[in-house]
Amino acid sequence: MLILVPVKRVIDPYAKVRPLADGSGIDTTGVKFEINPFDEIALEEAVRQKEKNPSVEVVAVSIGASECEEQLRKALAIGADRAILIETTNTYDSPMVAEELRHLIEELQPSVVLMGKQATDDDNNQAGQMLAAKLDWPQATFASKVDLGSSAKVTRETDSGEETLELPFPCLITTDLRLNEPRYIALPGIIKARSKPLDRRPPKVTSTPKTRRVRVESPPPRAAGIKVGSVDELVAALKDRGVLA
Repeated sequence: MLILVPVKRVIDPYAKVRPLADGSGIDTTGVKFEINPFDEIALEEAVRQKEKNPSVEVVAVSIGASECEEQLRKALAIGADRAILIETTNTYDSPMVAEELRHLIEELQPSVVLMGKQATDDDNNQAGQMLAAKLDWPQATFASKVDLGSSAKVTRETDSGEETLELPFPCLITTDLRLNEPRYIALPGIIKARSKPLDRRPPKVTSTPKTRRVRVESPPPRAAGIKVGSVDELVAALKDRGVLA
């Protein structure tokens, strides 16, 4: 069984960021980059499935500039068997990501694509669903539990509770926060990652993004809160602000 895990290079979610002076983007000077946290959860789950079943092969793939090798080497240190970098400096939106991954999937023929439900930089939550549609594969989103046997059994979180789905292979699964907690990377894993194969290849998608960034701005400063001494004072304050009639 081959499990393909797309990983995206994003700004460390715990880093403080600020827009460029001209509003054209984020100032990345001195900013640390990491694997998108949801993708790291997907990678951890793929490695756990491999630990249960040694016949599983885990392949990590990233689309982006040469700097993405850092995140792919980390994926290899976590436990991926090999990595693929689709090297490009072009800007990709969700439809382009899905199309690029479709080409790779048609070549590799994985049994499962396991990917984060969204990226923390743009929060689109679109690429997984678009990819499943392009492949005409069954999909399960927001997975909080995954069991891969003769089929894929996925427990997913919904607004009204949990739902368990059974999917035939091949299928696509997107991961949520409660699925697992990614492991700490030990030194032996980092050393092994240096000798694992990392394949670089050019992109196949030649289209242009359907969306564009207009401007990046910092949110307005949050107004200071006030303390009230009773429920009556709270109600009066809410009425003054027009929240209550």
